[in-house]
Amino acid sequence: MRTVKVYEEAWPLHTPFVISRGTRSEACVVVVEIEEEGVKGVGECTPYPRYGESIASVMAQVMSLAPQLERGLTREALQDLLPPGAARNAVDSALWDLAARQQGVTLAALTGATLPQTVVTAQTVVIGEPAQMAASAKALYAAGARLLKVKLDDHLISERMVAIRDAVPQATLIVDANESWHGEGLAARCQLLADLNVAMLEQPLPAGDDAALENFIHPLPICADESCHSRASLPALKGRYEMVNIKLDKTGGITEALALAAEARRGGFSLMLGCMLCTSRAISAALPLAGEVMFADLDGPTWLAVDVSPALHFTTGVVHL
Repeated sequence: MRTVKVYEEAWPLHTPFVISRGTRSEACVVVVEIEEEGVKGVGECTPYPRYGESIASVMAQVMSLAPQLERGLTREALQDLLPPGAARNAVDSALWDLAARQQGVTLAALTGATLPQTVVTAQTVVIGEPAQMAASAKALYAAGARLLKVKLDDHLISERMVAIRDAVPQATLIVDANESWHGEGLAARCQLLADLNVAMLEQPLPAGDDAALENFIHPLPICADESCHSRASLPALKGRYEMVNIKLDKTGGITEALALAAEARRGGFSLMLGCMLCTSRAISAALPLAGEVMFADLDGPTWLAVDVSPALHFTTGVVHL
């Protein structure tokens, strides 16, 4: 017989996290613990209002499964009981963690993944005045970050990007507009980014406006984030995006994330691995995918004033495994 615990945590950030959708000052997560014969598995998720989730709704979803989890619900059966999303992620990750601990192996070994010793992660430059963003980029690069993810909204695109590129001429830049742009003017913005040697543009248009990317000739790869949740998303992305951003909070856990990665690769998509604002628990669950992606964006815990213990070892721009 298993025991199941579900609880919420709030982790203050050391610096406000500003994107096109608003400003965050803390990471609010839901944690699931599943214990069986003295062995405990833990999973974490970050409910996301953009997807209609809240702490309360996610905890209610998890608690609705508590009786089945206590009776031995499997990861396979879980996939049919909850939709892709944060609640299923916390439970799925906890079940994977439990199995790994019961078998005395690492999560990577259990999934069949081989992890590198270090993973280069993007460090995020949040929205601000052009000079402020350029100074942030310069400081991150000086501290060791070689891959910078620039958050943008619908304003001061050229001013911000030119200032940043001038500040860090050698850095690899990727840009995330978080659905804040529109079809008109997109071609000129893509050309600007290409001229500034930006490596990739993430989710420029609202997820419902993907059709505007059909037959849209663009000079740099475009990555689907809000438009890609699970394998069911892939058919609609073909011919519109070159890359998909896999996040466990979207896929509903490790099980679907692994399946999505395999199917996306077969479909010709490049892969990115992302995260929400979270602790090292959530990043640890995503690591089995880290060795097969073009870009890893796993800096969520680096925004926390204090991380969970034990924490992963981060230096600026690098996760040390």
